[in-house]
Amino acid sequence: MLHAFRFKNFYSFREETEVSLVVSEHVRDSGLIVVRDGLPRLSKALAVMGANGSGKTNALKVLAFVHWFMGHSFRSEPDKPIPYEPHFFAADESSDFELLFDSGGTIYRYELALTRQRVLREALFHKTSRAFSNLFLREWTGGEYTYRQKGFGLGVREAAKIRENASVISTAAQYDVASAKRIARLPIDTNVDVWGRVHADVSDVFDAADYFASSVVMRDRMERLLRRWDLGLAGVQIKKEKVKLADGKEEDLATAYGIHTAGTERRELNLLQESSGTQRAFVLLRRLLPVLDQGGLAVIDEMESDLHPHMLAEIVELFLNPSSNPKNAQIIFTTHAAEVLHQLHKSQVALVEKDEHCASELWRLDDMKGVRVDDNLYAKYMAGAYGAVPNLQ
Repeated sequence: MLHAFRFKNFYSFREETEVSLVVSEHVRDSGLIVVRDGLPRLSKALAVMGANGSGKTNALKVLAFVHWFMGHSFRSEPDKPIPYEPHFFAADESSDFELLFDSGGTIYRYELALTRQRVLREALFHKTSRAFSNLFLREWTGGEYTYRQKGFGLGVREAAKIRENASVISTAAQYDVASAKRIARLPIDTNVDVWGRVHADVSDVFDAADYFASSVVMRDRMERLLRRWDLGLAGVQIKKEKVKLADGKEEDLATAYGIHTAGTERRELNLLQESSGTQRAFVLLRRLLPVLDQGGLAVIDEMESDLHPHMLAEIVELFLNPSSNPKNAQIIFTTHAAEVLHQLHKSQVALVEKDEHCASELWRLDDMKGVRVDDNLYAKYMAGAYGAVPNLQ
């Protein structure tokens, strides 16, 4: 599970910023948080809110970038720049990242400092009974790398082959280092990449149909939820059909159809002809249901896009309710739908603003003085009491 992440000089965030899902002992036990012996108390959900252009998506890009770097940077082309942008007023400075998480009962801390040209420092620690102990450390010094490891499993000879634009973890996973493979495959699903939100298109609908065709259990859950969300669907049927692609070729693809009924009448409509909201819900469930089923983290930008605010509340409830989230999956999402504040504790809300120097700032609502547990968060946010709202004057 994710505990916290910290970053500096990344897109619109110039100064060091921390996003934490750790909640204090004062927050009562409930479906909102996860309590485990010997581990910090963690929130299952975090809503990131703020005005357009404030930097909300950039905060989520951190997780997308670090997850990609740890898991897939080995595949980058040699000498290709590392795909991210520093703050445009700090282009000559390094960017720093820290990820705190647990996996298999062990707490890890991952540290990374880099420029677009190369990694400057990369380290992984695991928490022992008393403190964090180093598993590996790679540093750029005097035009070359130094590397040392203790129990990580990647030798010095192999480490010397790691490219300047690739991660030790991503590379070690190719050498079948067990801990590297586990961390490189951390279960994170997101609709964000380093350039922003990945907008769903026709291929995503086909991908979702293919996934649900492969799992009867997931398909049944998806159908039940779509029917409950009152999209006018009596069900969803998935068929294998020949589909003509953009290049004129035909391919057998799983194709989804919405089922509509009126009395004894029954009609099917290709999901691509359904409303954008229906398609969005279908694609979104393809991301969320595997995370809920297996555990992990969903990172979703503009979760309410094309959806009714009541539907957003239902989606958040999937994570907060232990019966629908038995593996304690987590979700971090951006939204403009302030109605979600009715569901969340003040520790589960992060607000973002951009200052006059074009730098984004993020803070958790419970870090603000005077915010009470029994406050009407929705009413106060809408009134501008917490900031992070558009200035339309």
